[in-house]
Amino acid sequence: MNELYQIHAEMCKVFSNPTRLELLDLLRDKEMSVTELIEKTTLSQANISQHLSIMKSKGIVISDRKGKNIYYRLTNPKIIKAFDIIKEILTEKLKQGGKIVEKL
Repeated sequence: MNELYQIHAEMCKVFSNPTRLELLDLLRDKEMSVTELIEKTTLSQANISQHLSIMKSKGIVISDRKGKNIYYRLTNPKIIKAFDIIKEILTEKLKQGGKIVEKL
């Protein structure tokens, strides 16, 4: 198997979880601390940290410690372009009256 396809598939795993999609959307314009992410979501610190760890291991986010807080930001703004393209396609499909399969 082509190594590029393997890396691509690993990165796309981030897009396969609604919690990670929410975190991506929140990080689209600025870096945020875990505390800020907790305030913007209904998620626990442990849950957010777990998903950020996965995103970090896939090269989607990087972190910087500033005092007591760890701040996360996207590694590349093109990630949001991919996020937005998928969201746009799904929105168009919904507007056309198409059905999005809930479970594959």
